[in-house]
Amino acid sequence: MSEGTMQRQAQREVGAPPRPFRHWGRDQRAKRRNRVLVCAAAVPVMLVAAGCSSDSGSGDSTDKAAKAAASASAKPSPTVQAAAYGKLPEPCKVLSKKTLEDLVPKGKSGKEGKSDDISTRGSCSWNSLDNNGVKGSQFRWLNVSMLRFESDVTRGPADKLAQEHFEKQVQEAQAVEGAKSVKTEPVAGTGDQATAVHYDLKKKEGTFKQQTVVARVENVVVTLDYYGAGLAGDKTPSGSDMLKDAKKAAKEAVGAVSEANGEGGGKAGGDPSASASKPASKAPSKEASDKPSKGASATPSKKPASKS
Repeated sequence: MSEGTMQRQAQREVGAPPRPFRHWGRDQRAKRRNRVLVCAAAVPVMLVAAGCSSDSGSGDSTDKAAKAAASASAKPSPTVQAAAYGKLPEPCKVLSKKTLEDLVPKGKSGKEGKSDDISTRGSCSWNSLDNNGVKGSQFRWLNVSMLRFESDVTRGPADKLAQEHFEKQVQEAQAVEGAKSVKTEPVAGTGDQATAVHYDLKKKEGTFKQQTVVARVENVVVTLDYYGAGLAGDKTPSGSDMLKDAKKAAKEAVGAVSEANGEGGGKAGGDPSASASKPASKAPSKEASDKPSKGASATPSKKPASKS
């Protein structure tokens, strides 16, 4: 037997060693299987990660909305300039004793009108009858009313509201039914603005001379009505004299409003430097309406009383 034949026989008996290329193929297949398993296991992880990423985006949107809402709420609320005047004087004390003696010489103490809030509205009236028997009588009636306005973010600043009411009062005085020879003129040196309306009103008792002076000082409107007549055949009073007295009384009333708010009556004289620039003193939170409440006498009737 040849040596080569003997060597091959020995190899068959012992067992041939593994072929290198077969080992490599098995290893590669095993690696591929492992990679498939790893990838398969990685898919749920990726899905979970994607889900987390999606939730994170939703959270960002919520955070942005919350920040936007917080930013909106942080914006300052609308504001309006505070009212200059926070109170009113006692209505029956706005005129001096001397003034009352001149305008209503036979008058007694004033009658204060009803008001649901004396810090925003008030009025007082006086009447006088100088009875001379068969020689006739002289009748006089005087009324002062005040209306104070508060600033409001929806309606506007107090002085603007007061100006609107001032204009309304003047228009009402000019439109009194039955008024004859109606005349209107500005009044200087009385508050921030003032207007006088005067006319005649004929009644069976006689001819009444009516004077209405409307004035505004800051956020307060003062309306003064003064009329008189000669009754039972007595002479008709002088309209010009009554107008002069009414203007004087209105200026005094405006001064009382300024004094009540710590300004020494400077506004009565029309001094621009006396204009209130400081914050208003403490006042009730309730705003004044340009329509007087039930029972308040903020706007007296322009028609004179007919009884003597």
